[in-house]
Amino acid sequence: MKHSSDIAAIFSEIRVPLPALGSTNGLAVVSPIDAKVLGVLAATTAQETNACIDRAAKRFKTWRTQPAPVRGAVVRAWGELVRTHKPALAKLITLEAGKIVQESLGEVQEVVDICDFAIGLSRQLYGLTIASERHQHKLLETWHPIGPVGVLSAFNFPMAVYAWNAALALVCGDTVVWKPSEKTPYCALALQGLLLEAVRQCGVNPVGLVELLIGDASLGEALTSHTEIKLLSATGSTRMGAAVAAACAPSFKRTLLELGGNNAAIVCPSANLDLVTRATVFSAVGTAGQRCTTLRRLIVHRSIYQAVIDRLLTVYRKLPIGDPRVAGTLVGPLVDKRSYETMQVALERAAGCGGEVHFGERISVSACEAGYYIRPAIISMASQLGPMVEETFAPILYVTPYDDLEQAITINNAVRYGLSSAIFTQNLLEAETFTSASGSDCGISNINIGTSGAEIGGAFGGEKETGGGRESGSDAWKAYMRRATNTVNYGLDLPLAQGIKFDF
Repeated sequence: MKHSSDIAAIFSEIRVPLPALGSTNGLAVVSPIDAKVLGVLAATTAQETNACIDRAAKRFKTWRTQPAPVRGAVVRAWGELVRTHKPALAKLITLEAGKIVQESLGEVQEVVDICDFAIGLSRQLYGLTIASERHQHKLLETWHPIGPVGVLSAFNFPMAVYAWNAALALVCGDTVVWKPSEKTPYCALALQGLLLEAVRQCGVNPVGLVELLIGDASLGEALTSHTEIKLLSATGSTRMGAAVAAACAPSFKRTLLELGGNNAAIVCPSANLDLVTRATVFSAVGTAGQRCTTLRRLIVHRSIYQAVIDRLLTVYRKLPIGDPRVAGTLVGPLVDKRSYETMQVALERAAGCGGEVHFGERISVSACEAGYYIRPAIISMASQLGPMVEETFAPILYVTPYDDLEQAITINNAVRYGLSSAIFTQNLLEAETFTSASGSDCGISNINIGTSGAEIGGAFGGEKETGGGRESGSDAWKAYMRRATNTVNYGLDLPLAQGIKFDF
């Protein structure tokens, strides 16, 4: 089995060596576009996995001593290489993950943006000076690298999520071991190849600095159990996150979990319905509904309920669905057959709960018949029940009515997840209530914008069964470091805290 010609051309363009091919029982990589095999890769063995982690642990001892701006220079070089090869990397994401070209370009831009953020951060790893209660003493809060960081990433953002973690971890002084989704290993090999080239350009020894594991879930299990991995960042399903947390608990390994989301938006009577329609469609059908921030529940005031549904049905009927490589396509394929089958089960359950199901059928796309292309579904629900309270990783939008804002917020919060949420209103009191302590219980609460499309400058993550972790901007960097409180006595006496006397 050879690498496909498309894969070979992309790797040649970005000047990253093609990976070794595996045997027929290796890791087969299939494109969601047409279900064709892109290549069969050699998987990392258990022995090689341990060797990668050991190298990262050894390299950490020297990397942590490098000045943070020196570490930032590596990330700067990486960002510039990614910027240079943005179109080629986007083609690879589209080919392997099935995202439309514009979304793939946007994901590559996220890699560039987080590198820019991390470069500035490398000169701003600030601690605190704290007033001491003791004479001629001062308290300091300092931050230090934590150690090798393990990263488990998902197929739907095969480059950006790793960059969120790796760019911050590297400037914080950590080494990184990455296990990407087995569905998108070529994206990982390309991005990691550019990072290694950036390391070499900076005259830095690449051994152990960033390591890559290619294979199935067993490699992720090795990261959770290995004692040298000090932080494990995992993006995926809530079920996967629960298993990761349980496996990390015996060794008290830190976890940064970015898991499921059953995201909702509230539409108030004063909402601009043109804005609602545009934001809803992007949030609900972008990436074929395969984002953790995808809008899955629309909670609409009863007075405008039918008007909103009618607008959405009009748009959904004419959505351009097809080959994501073709200009003008807005909805590409589901990632695989299993995703399609899961979606169909959810549609049947919703209908059984009294929901009125619109669309959701598989459609044929010329030259891509083996791919799973679906017309995104809208389901009118009288109340929130059945599959509506669960996350189905597919383009299903449930629409349910409400009568007052308190009821709408209750519906928003009445799920196990707490990632992203939104409210559409021109009423200041409604907006402020939604973002208050008694409002949305999600990590992201937006006003007059959808649930998808977070910027890297803000900390990204959610509450409840979404995991509670934070990545990307703001002070998310603190997850990759350990905090030390230092007391300095610059006097000749030894007064004790709390006025304790201990004389002898």
